[in-house]
Parts: sequence; structure tokens; C-alpha cells
Amino acid sequence: MDGVPRVPEQRRPGSSAEPELPLRFSVLGPVRAWRGEESLPMGSPQQRALLAALLLREGRTATAAELIDALWGEESPSQALAALRTYASRLRKVLDPDVLVSESGGYAIRSLGEGALDLAVAQELATEAEKARGAGDLCHAREVLGRALALWDGEVLAGVPGPYASSQRVRLEEWRLQLLESRLDMDLEQGCHAEAVSELTALTAAHPLRERLRELLMLALYRSGRQAEALAVYADTRRLLADELGVDPRPGLRDLQQRILRADPGLAEPPSPQPEPASVAVRPAQLPATVPDFTGRASFVSELSEVLASAEGRVMAVSALAGIGGVGKTTLAVHVAHQARGAFPDGQLYVDLQGAGSRAAEPETVLGSFLRALGTADSAIPDSLEERAALYRSVLDGRRVLVLLDNARDAAQVRPLLPGTEGCAALVTSRVRMVDLAGAHLVDLDVMSPDEALALFTKIVGEERVGSERDAALDVVAACGFLPLAIRIAASRLAARRTWTVSVLAAKLADERRRLDELQAGDLAVKATFELGYGQLEPAQARAFRLLGLADGPDISLAAAAAVLDLEAEETEDLLESLVDTSLLESAAPGRYRFHDLVRLYARACAERDEWPPSERGSALSRLLNFYLATAAGVYAIERPGDRLVDHLYPTGGAGLAFPDRQAARDWLYSEAVPLLACARQSARGSTLGRAIDLLWASVDLAESGANAKEYEASATALRDAARTAGDIRAEGRASVVLSNARLFSGQFDLAYPEAQEAIRLAEATDDPLPSCWAANILGSIAFYKNRHSEAERYFSQALDKFRDCGDMAGSASPLCNLSRLHLATGRADTAVALARQGTDIYQGLGHTLRGANGLYALGMALGKTGQHTEASAQLVEALRVFRDSRQRLWEGMTLCRLAEVELDARKPALAASNAEMALTVLRGIGGEWRRGHVLTVLGRALNGIGHSGRAQVCWREALEIYERLDSPEAAEVRMLLTPVAAA
Repeated sequence: MDGVPRVPEQRRPGSSAEPELPLRFSVLGPVRAWRGEESLPMGSPQQRALLAALLLREGRTATAAELIDALWGEESPSQALAALRTYASRLRKVLDPDVLVSESGGYAIRSLGEGALDLAVAQELATEAEKARGAGDLCHAREVLGRALALWDGEVLAGVPGPYASSQRVRLEEWRLQLLESRLDMDLEQGCHAEAVSELTALTAAHPLRERLRELLMLALYRSGRQAEALAVYADTRRLLADELGVDPRPGLRDLQQRILRADPGLAEPPSPQPEPASVAVRPAQLPATVPDFTGRASFVSELSEVLASAEGRVMAVSALAGIGGVGKTTLAVHVAHQARGAFPDGQLYVDLQGAGSRAAEPETVLGSFLRALGTADSAIPDSLEERAALYRSVLDGRRVLVLLDNARDAAQVRPLLPGTEGCAALVTSRVRMVDLAGAHLVDLDVMSPDEALALFTKIVGEERVGSERDAALDVVAACGFLPLAIRIAASRLAARRTWTVSVLAAKLADERRRLDELQAGDLAVKATFELGYGQLEPAQARAFRLLGLADGPDISLAAAAAVLDLEAEETEDLLESLVDTSLLESAAPGRYRFHDLVRLYARACAERDEWPPSERGSALSRLLNFYLATAAGVYAIERPGDRLVDHLYPTGGAGLAFPDRQAARDWLYSEAVPLLACARQSARGSTLGRAIDLLWASVDLAESGANAKEYEASATALRDAARTAGDIRAEGRASVVLSNARLFSGQFDLAYPEAQEAIRLAEATDDPLPSCWAANILGSIAFYKNRHSEAERYFSQALDKFRDCGDMAGSASPLCNLSRLHLATGRADTAVALARQGTDIYQGLGHTLRGANGLYALGMALGKTGQHTEASAQLVEALRVFRDSRQRLWEGMTLCRLAEVELDARKPALAASNAEMALTVLRGIGGEWRRGHVLTVLGRALNGIGHSGRAQVCWREALEIYERLDSPEAAEVRMLLTPVAAA
């Protein structure tokens, strides 16, 4: 790599006298040495300078004169030579005897072990990264380059005197920046532009004249949708270069500016082209005709073709394709077989083994047919299966034949039909995954990608009809679950009806209850395909298939499935795995299962038709709801010890999962988020309504974190509406609390406020105390955000009293911390600190890790405004650690913003800009517009502080647009910030 510093050749010690523990050295920071894990004393700065000069000498001998010049330059002392010898003698005593050697009146470092010098390791990693990038493996290149950059530990050769160290420091820092630019460049190639903005902002502040960093920042901002800021970077750079150096930006920067102005599509990363399957000449044989409109499946075609091509030189090549009915196993196998015919000049055999039906083909019958096709006379075909199989293998000896065994029942049916000689191959399709077919290359065939599905639909219907109704066509293939058979049926129905539009078909398929009936044409029917598999299930399998199909979630965990089926986990797992083997159920991940969308509809139809008594359907879903509520309540109790909410939830009559620690509990909540919310929404009726609302309440972290805020709010809205329709006042009050809380977190203050008011009214009417506590706290928060301070203080005080009346000490800490922020905003900084400490003490006394971070957040803000910047930063950094560990993205982003505010007050604008940029990235899509406006305001102040006034102006203008749209009082503050910039 050009410009990469060279280091001494490193060899492992070869003599038996060498110490067991290896020596290690670092120069990418302070000059240090270790023997094993023991740090070695390196002596005076001049002694460390000698060691550094020798380590960076590329293994060559340095003369005494060269070393004196390196350590002292032209102002060397009169006793420099004696001092040099003293330093060398001291180093030799600390290091191994054969490491620092005297040679030709000079010195050298020799016999270092592999990886002994951090610079050598960095050089090797940089070379590896360059090779990986050249090979197109950007992920590996970025990872390796990140490891190389991590070896730098502060200033290179820190504290080492002398002109040589000074020049090496400059050189190695330049190399570090080159590596960093290379890694950032790859970050952008990999689509990590939003994440790169924060780092690039800090780097351009630290290296304002480095144009490559400015160029990368412009590109990162542009790809993040921040075109105005990207252009402002150019304007700031041009002004800075003119003021400092009297020059214009280099051509690359100017060209990028012009391309951004033109919105050049080349600035976006082009998608990688998909490889096309190799074309193979078609030859006549037993293979069925391939479909003329075969579409997509390029990766599977390539994979299977490669396996078949390997048959030459092997005893036999076998590929077994598994998948649900209608997924296109036969179509793919026939297509691949036709492509591979040229490699099997002695013939291609085909049979439909009818394994999905009630009368599967017998192997001896199939062998008789194959033997006749291979030229064996009827009189020479033996009667028994074993003799026919032996003769079959004998006839194939020396031939190159491809055998396509379609629709196999199981491995036992297939084994006698496999060729056993070199050069032959077999393709097997089945609904069962043949894990017991020794030596087979197993392929699990999934549904088509949306692009492939649309392409197949278009080929059958015609480009003219589809082109004008592309969105409707996408709706059709989505309703078909991207299943090839369903798409083919739907497209064929449309092609045969010239008066229908694509939209008409999409509307017909939109009704889930009639969708399977619509997906039939002639002798093709999706329902009939599934019926074959269902009819072969044992009673316990069929019951599991029906009941699991009732749940709305996209997938289901083993524990949740056990609750639905009311079985032990081990028995449930055996049943589910057996359904996976039949391809009626998919294994989404270890311990998780899912249905294809159309299979789920079929399972539900079976449940309505076959489940007895019918009440078992409702009981199964009720058991699932109880499981989620009990487990979510347990997670809530772990995260918030002493919190009274769990005492006010509906009883479930059973225990949920138990967790060993916070991490495991939190992992469960976020991994189950989507099916949990789906269960709550599905339960918005009758006797399950109240429990469904409580499930959302206990799962409040899903809304507060921002991770599932939209789905959570939609579920809360549906449950509130259901409670209102049912006239259940208590349930409606609780749902209103849940909904107003979700809207508070998402920044929808105007919608949250009346909802919280209604929650208080309904809670008081039903004597349900805890919703009233929460709602008062929510109303205070909204009034605070709206700068209605007296109203906010009244509500926070009410919430504090209500929580205390309920005996909920954990709950009372929240309004205390909120009152702290209110006192801070109204000029009562000292009492703000005291209130925050009260809230934090309560959290810490109860063992609240997550809520304790909210206390630290409030305390950090209060300390920052009283000038205690160091302690404020420490509190906020600890809060940030907890929020990140707890996956609370909303509070992670807001804590980064508060850190930036403290750093601005402490006159550290570059650090503030970096943290504000990270806050903007973390809060992308969550927290609402008001919070985004606040972060943009802080970011603008930080950018202005590091001389990026153009970008600052862009940030403030965007913040002003947000605040004006929200009619927020913060708009006046931003106008004042913009005024001097505009005047300048």
C-alpha cells in the first residue's frame, strides 16, 4: 500500500533460550512495552525516543550519528554519545538480550515475534483490507480496517521528544487519516451514510482544511436526504480555504457540488446486477416441457446447476428440493434439468412419485418403467424391489444419466431409485425435507421475491395491461403471498378475462375470507394443493396446524405455541418440527415458526371447519393472550422493581416465562414485539378486551423506546375504539392512558393531551386510580413542552400526590424528575438539582436500572445549568450507557442531545456537534418533529461554534419550519439565532 509505513520484519524467536512470554511494543500512542501482560519500564523520554527510533527503523541498523540526530537534532549535547550508550544499556537490561543488538557501531531491534509491534499489525490489517476491497468484499474490508484504526491509542509517540519522533508523528497521523478516509468511503459505499455524518462532522471540525473529509461529509449528507446541508458544507469550505489559504476548493469538491445541484442519480449507489443463469442447449428426453414463462430463481438455478455439474468424477450427485405445495419445486427442477441435459448425453429419466397423494408410486413399479426406458426387455426385469434396484444400477454403469424424481413422499421411496455410478445425478422434489437422504444436497425453496413475482405475473398477463396498473399488480402478487402457483392462477384468470382490470382482481383478492376460493382456475387450485398435505397429517399434527393458524402474528415462538396448544414445550416442539418436515410450517429461526400467508388462511379455514368444540378456537387465543400478558408483566416487574402497575393488571390465571436477568427479559420483549402487538389487537373484543389493553400497558417500553412506536399506537387506537364501542368505561380509560402515553413519546402532543384528559375523567368515574396517576403526569409533560409552566407544575404535583396515595413510590419518582426539569426551565436551578436527586434516590433505592437512567438524565440537565459541567456529563454518560443497553433509542437520542447542550455550555463545540449529529441519527423516524427541531437547534449552535455557519443556518431553518408548523414557542428562539447569520 502506497504511503504505508514500513516496520521491522517480525519473526518468532527460534532458540530455546528465549523467554516463554513474548515481548510486545506500541508506538501508535505512548511508547510502551510488555512481556506477556506485564508492563515494562521504558525509562526517560529520551530512552523511549531511542526505542521508538529503532522500532521504526525497518529492522535496519541505525548508526550512533543517526540516532543522535534523531533524538536531539542539531542541538545535541556534548555527551550525546555517552548518553546514547547509557540508554541502550538500560533498554537491553529490560528487554531480551537478543532483541536490542549492537552492530557496526550502531544499534538495531531484531528477533521480534509475530504481531509484536502494533504498527506492524496495523500495516498487515491495512494490506488485508485493501485486498478485500479490491475483491469486492467491502464488509470484510471495513471490519479489518476498523481493527487497524482501533490500534491507535491517542497521539502517536506521545511524549517522545526529538525531531525524528516529530516527523514520524506527522507521517503516522497522516496515514491514520488516509485509513480513516478509506473506511468512511466504504461506509458510504455500504449505505451507512446517516451513521457517518456524525463522525465526519467531528473530523472536519478537527481537520478543517482536509478537503477529502469535506467531500465525504457532503456525500453522506446528500445521501441522508440533507441536500441543503451538503451544499452548505461546500460554501463553508470555499469560504474557509479562501480566508486561510487564498485558494479555491479542489476540482473533486467542485464537481461534487455541481452533481448535487443537478441531483445526479449517479451519486446513489447502483444495485448489484443479478447473475443470469447459464444457457444450456435443450435435448429431447423424458423430462416434461419446461414452462415458457419461467421467471427468476437465478440463485437456485445456479446452485443446482453447479451440483449437477459436479456429477462427473463423483459416485453420484443428488439434490433434494423441499417446500410447500405451489412454491414451484417441479417447475424449478424441470428447468434446471433441461439446462443440464447436455452434461448427461445418455438420457434423462422422469417420474411423478405422487408422494403428496394417498397413493404414492411404489419404487418397484418406477424401477420397471426406468429399466424399460433404458432398453431392458420385459422378460429380463426381475420381480423383487432389491433385484430391480441392483439391475438398475448395473444398467446405468458407465452411462451419464440424469434422474428427476418429482413429488417424493419420503427418503425411503427415493433411495432405491437413485443411480449409484459415477457421472449420474438425481434431482428430487418433495414437500418433506429429506434430512435422512445420505449425501444429498438439500435446498429449501421459498416463495418468490416481489420483483420475481411481478415479473411472472407480467409475463402471463402482458406488459400493456400491467404497466398502467403496477401498484394494483403488486397488491395482487402480495395477496398471493408471492407463491408461484397462486400467482400463475391469478394471472391466468385475468388473462382469460379481457374486461377485467388488474384493480378488479386485486379487489377480489383483498378479502382474506374469499381469497383461497378466488385462487383457482381450471384444474389448478391453491386450496387443493394444501388439502393434499393436510390430509396426510396425524390428528395431533392437524390440531396444531389449525390452532396455530389462528394467531395473527407473523411468526410464533415455541413457548407461545405451547400456550396456544396447551401442551408442554417438548411435545409442542415435536409437533411443530413434524409440521416443518411436511413444509406446512416454516422454521423462521431456532425456536420460532411461521406460516406462509396462504397456508395460514387455509389453516384458519380448517379450524372453522374441523375444530371441535368451536369454543376451542377462542380458548386457544385466550391462552396466548394470557401467556403474553403474564410474561410482559414479569418483564415490567424486572425492569421496574417496586412499581405498582403489575398489581393493577388483570389476573391471567397462569405464570408466564421466568427470566434470569434484565437482559434476557428485555430480549424477550423486543423479539416478541410484533406478534405480541398483533395478539393484543386481535383480542380487542369481548372478555379478552381488558387483558389486551393491560398487555399494551405492561409493554410500554415498546412505545417509549421508539422501536415499535407506530405499531403500538395503532394497536392502542384500535383497543380504545373497541372499548368505546363496547361501552366498557374502565377499559376505555386504561386504553386512553396507553394511547396518550404513546402519542407523548412520538411527539404528538396535541393528540395526546385530550386523550389524557379523557383518561382522568374515565378513571375517576370507575375508581381506577393508577390510570389517573399516569394521565396527570402525561398532561404535565405536554403542558411543559408547550411552555405552559404553571399548568405543568399543577399536573406534576397532582401526579406526585396521586402516586403517593396509591403507595407507588416508583411511580412518584417520575413527576419528581419532571418537576426538576420544570424548575430548571423557570430559573430555579438549585431546587431543580434537589428534585432530581430525590427522584434518582428513589429509583436507586428500589434498584431501578432503566428508570434510574431517567433520573440521571434529569440530574445531568440540572447540574449542567448550574455550571457543574463535569458532573453533569458524568451523569448523562451513565444514563446514555443504560439507555443503549436497554434499547431505549428515544432516550438514547435525547441524552446525546443533552450531552451536546452541556458541552456547548462548557465551550466544547466540536464534541457537541458530534453528539448532536449522533442524536439526529438515533432519533431518525422516532420521537416526533418537536424533538427533531430541538436537536437541529442544538446542532446548529454547535456547528456555528466550529465555523460551519452555512450548515448551522440550514439546521436552524429546518428547525424553524418544524416549530412554525407545530405553532411552538421555540420558533422565536430560532428566529433570533438566524437573524445575525442572515444579516452577515
